[in-house]
Amino acid sequence: MRLDKWLKVSRIIKRRTIANEICDKGRVHVNGALVKASYQVKVNDLIELQLGQRTVKVKVLSLPEHISKDEAHLLYEEVK
Repeated sequence: MRLDKWLKVSRIIKRRTIANEICDKGRVHVNGALVKASYQVKVNDLIELQLGQRTVKVKVLSLPEHISKDEAHLLYEEVK
């Protein structure tokens, strides 16, 4: 699954276009490497996002195409 789509499905970012813009601006790293929105996310990838002054680090747990809003947090775990 593409990174921009996964960010939207997991509800870390509300819209796919915003996820795409953040990737284009160089604010997303996966496993320590700068990636584009087209990066194919895999289970156990470590994603680091720069959202304003805040940095969010998450580990990918699953890659479903669709999931309910209440279960979206099950797709990842936050890493400190």
